Amino acid sequence: MNRAQMKTIAEDPRVSTGIEGLDDVLGGGFPEGHLFLVEGVPGSGKTTLGLQFLMEGARLGESVLYVTLSESRDEIEKVARSHGWSLEGISVYEYAATDGNLRPEDQYSAFHPSDIEFQDTTQTILRTVDDTQPRRIVIDSLSEIRLLAGDSLRYRRQVLALKHYFTSRNCTVLLLDDRTSGRNDQQLQSIAHGVLSLEKVMREFGRTRRRLEVEKMRGSTYRQGYHDYNIETGGMVVFPRLVPAEHEGTFTDGYIESVSPGLDELWGRGIERGTSTLFLGPAGSGKSSLALSYAVAAARRGEVAAVFLFEEWTRLACKRAASLDIDPSPYVDRGLICFEQINPAELSPGEFVQHVRDTVEKRGATVVVIDSLNGLLNAMPEEQYIAMQMRELLAYLNHRGVASILVLAQAGLVGSNMTSPIDLSYLADNVLLLRYFEMHGEIRKALSVVKKRGGVHERSIRELALGKGKIEVGQSLTDFRGLLTGTPVYLGEEPMLGGARDAV
Repeated sequence: MNRAQMKTIAEDPRVSTGIEGLDDVLGGGFPEGHLFLVEGVPGSGKTTLGLQFLMEGARLGESVLYVTLSESRDEIEKVARSHGWSLEGISVYEYAATDGNLRPEDQYSAFHPSDIEFQDTTQTILRTVDDTQPRRIVIDSLSEIRLLAGDSLRYRRQVLALKHYFTSRNCTVLLLDDRTSGRNDQQLQSIAHGVLSLEKVMREFGRTRRRLEVEKMRGSTYRQGYHDYNIETGGMVVFPRLVPAEHEGTFTDGYIESVSPGLDELWGRGIERGTSTLFLGPAGSGKSSLALSYAVAAARRGEVAAVFLFEEWTRLACKRAASLDIDPSPYVDRGLICFEQINPAELSPGEFVQHVRDTVEKRGATVVVIDSLNGLLNAMPEEQYIAMQMRELLAYLNHRGVASILVLAQAGLVGSNMTSPIDLSYLADNVLLLRYFEMHGEIRKALSVVKKRGGVHERSIRELALGKGKIEVGQSLTDFRGLLTGTPVYLGEEPMLGGARDAV
């Protein structure tokens, strides 16, 4: 469902969370005047989310209240300072046992302590609400109320009473829960108007991945599925799941060219705008150099190109390209080529997709190079879903008229035993295949277009030479048989590029 449909169906006024990505997931924010459950294990960001929610209310001039039952006010202020925030405008009520309550002689004898403490806690919270008249409330956390209640029936009744109390006052309430009662508290979820689940996904190596899901939202539409998020200095950053249908647009048809006329001839006229192209071949066969040549060619035309590097350092990529007379450095300084170094161990799939979107929507990139998919694969903790996520990303780029170039390295060097870590050739609109072959005691390179949707392309195999300050694509290797096997049979004269030597 696209964003326009989400807005027309949802009727309740929305209360912004103060987190742009989360508002997008919720269709504009939490429906106003209801009670919501935010649950997650310790460290998942519940307190950070709650503070951002209240800070947004304070910014809008609303009365807001933070009720802390498990942490002290000093601890809450320390969390705020770690993000560079001030709690000015936020009323913080701290409920904690006094020294007198902790002395043995002051312990209750005729009644169970929970009977008195539970009643005192709830009544004190309600008096505080009456005094401050807040429009937004965060209660942190329900685990303390659950412990004071003593049994599940009493706990459910009290939460239900709190819900009716706050609803009658048109308060938007977030109840934070650390899941001490188990993975899912179905009784509590049935009471809440909506449920937002925060998760931590541990990986064997690298940064912990965090993701959220809206499990329930009565009478409202929202973006379903998991959405990655980070907790950074400055607060929570949410990366909504990409839905390509929401980004359909119009663009002018045309072709993008490389710096090599021979390479463009293989495609007919070049790579079409709004298509995805896969460069497939063994390590060192020239995939990255050819991909970068398209970025440099776009910059020479005055267009913006984005290059995402997973393995190679930007400095080395520029140095290698300069030796082929496609130095991107001048265009980087002018903002026409954007390099971004990606560390797969520190990245979530949703964050990477957001980086790509930002270069397209904010910087106007018309060419996007991802080098390589092998590195992106390492950033995906659930490899079986990479094809689905790549499909969404490529569809989005196609809708925006962006020419996307994907580099995928195959295992092996020559022969018929070449293998790919994942098969994405069926997703790409175009596929360029690179291979090594042996001739006269030398290792040489060949390339051919094996797939192009919606257009005519050459079916010949040509020799590729990278060196002597240029990228050179030779004539068709018609005097060979079995080139793609790596050990061809030579049937004719020396090929045109026979004297060339790779310089890089």
